[in-house]
Amino acid sequence: MRQSYAKAIPRAWRSTAGMFVALGHAHRQRILLMFEPGERLNVGQIVAASTLSRSAVAHHLRVLREAGILASEKIGKEVWYWTDPDAVRAALEAVLEYLDEQKP
Repeated sequence: MRQSYAKAIPRAWRSTAGMFVALGHAHRQRILLMFEPGERLNVGQIVAASTLSRSAVAHHLRVLREAGILASEKIGKEVWYWTDPDAVRAALEAVLEYLDEQKP
């Protein structure tokens, strides 16, 4: 047993854990799936396609951005969001490496 992990998540896993938490919410999953590859969307476009309020969409976008799943850029008065598949891929690769280490 590795007791060192009983009280703290390893540093390499912290971003991965945050990403899984962000992806664990159905509304955030639906927002993420709205994006076409390479597409940028703003809050208004996402609200128009969603059943959520503008403030709820903004909250979910912030969670996804802070987890590294979405990137954003403010242009004028609008904030544009796009997916960051490399960040998600890196998190999944960290989990796969862990699983590979667990093989007997």
